[in-house]
Amino acid sequence: MINESQLLADEAKYCSFGDTVHYADPPKIFTGAEGSYLYDSKGTAFLDLQMWYSAVNFGYRNERLNNVVKRQLDILPQVASQYLHPSKIELAKIIAQDAKKKFGMDGRVHFNVGGSQSIEDSLKIVRNACNGKSLMFAFEGGYHGRTLGASAITSSYRYRRRYGHFGDRAHFVPFPYPFRRPKGMTADEYGEWCVKDFARLFETEYNGVWDPKAKQAEYAAFYIEPIQGTGGYVVPPRNFFTGLKKVLDDYGILLVVDEIQMGFYRTGKLWSIEHFGVKPDVLVFAKALTNGLNPLGGLWAREELINPTIFPPGSTHSTFASNPLGTSLGLEVMKMTQEIDYEAMVMGKGAHFLAGLQDLQKRHKEIGDVDGLGLALRAEICTDDGFTPNRELLDKMMNIGLSGDLDWQGKKMGLVLDVGGYYKNVITFAPSLLISTAEIDQGLALLDQLLTRAKKEM
Repeated sequence: MINESQLLADEAKYCSFGDTVHYADPPKIFTGAEGSYLYDSKGTAFLDLQMWYSAVNFGYRNERLNNVVKRQLDILPQVASQYLHPSKIELAKIIAQDAKKKFGMDGRVHFNVGGSQSIEDSLKIVRNACNGKSLMFAFEGGYHGRTLGASAITSSYRYRRRYGHFGDRAHFVPFPYPFRRPKGMTADEYGEWCVKDFARLFETEYNGVWDPKAKQAEYAAFYIEPIQGTGGYVVPPRNFFTGLKKVLDDYGILLVVDEIQMGFYRTGKLWSIEHFGVKPDVLVFAKALTNGLNPLGGLWAREELINPTIFPPGSTHSTFASNPLGTSLGLEVMKMTQEIDYEAMVMGKGAHFLAGLQDLQKRHKEIGDVDGLGLALRAEICTDDGFTPNRELLDKMMNIGLSGDLDWQGKKMGLVLDVGGYYKNVITFAPSLLISTAEIDQGLALLDQLLTRAKKEM
């Protein structure tokens, strides 16, 4: 049995608080994991409905993926990234060929050690291809990482406040938020309205982003999450991105799609952008590529932006990029997801989960909105008017869930949730894609119990 009190005391004295987020007081210590569950030192099971911010799409201790790591350790565990190894080339090929099939464009894959670092590489590729233009569009509520460059295109000022800006801060544009749209508009009308509001920036030179004489935009690219992650798993109207892409194409602005949270079948497709019928110029991925077992990320870019003439060897580099452990895992993930119909499986489970959330909404007026795409789902926690954000209630729910004393058929259980949204009042659900229907039902029952109890304790 571990000594949790001593560990927490040591953490308070020796660990930087800057590399974590303390959602509970005291912070929760976990000692084991299996499938959809985490376990504490007492053996209490916690159903995890956020799976490490959507990094562990295929479940904890996935035997098939864990075995890949074990085999690779005995074959080629590491090699300097200036040399080649088979799984790097094979993984790049399978991703590029998939993109060619879906987007109709040749392209290449570039690896790095995680999401933020791959966003940094995408900024280099974009700025290089656009003659050094450094200004980008991004969305309010968007999140692209905590490195200096990535935080410059992330809308939260608190990520930059103490460090200043590295280069230029992005121009942040409102993201369509259907639950909080203007009254009287349908979702499609709202999507069109948001596109027109963005297009207005290009009407005359006095709007500041377009020179009609030179026919040049001041901005190089627009960075998007097709479904906002930290922003609260907001799903935009289906017509929004087609309209936005037309504006970008009209004015020569690149589209960079951040699939770090939503990639690898989180929404029922390999890439969430596939739901919206537009083609990216650059696509960034990470997290679930290795099921969280290795910090590998990367990007796909169309040939014109990344071919060796325009982006030659040495353009950017990382010691651990394309490491054999990570690329062998990524290759196995791609193979594994092609063996069965992940789209049908995820969409079916997502529909079941969403129906359960809708039923909870009928019984709890504090659930103002539920929505989702595949197994990326949201529940917005409000006051009893069903609209005003209620962060305090959600904070109470989080603490109760992590206390591990919910009741499940006579046993103590916990529930791991994640908080997102503009007002920090949204539960963002990202369960394992392999979660069973019985586990979904268990999660819904625990949510019902959790919300009921939290309201009584407020």
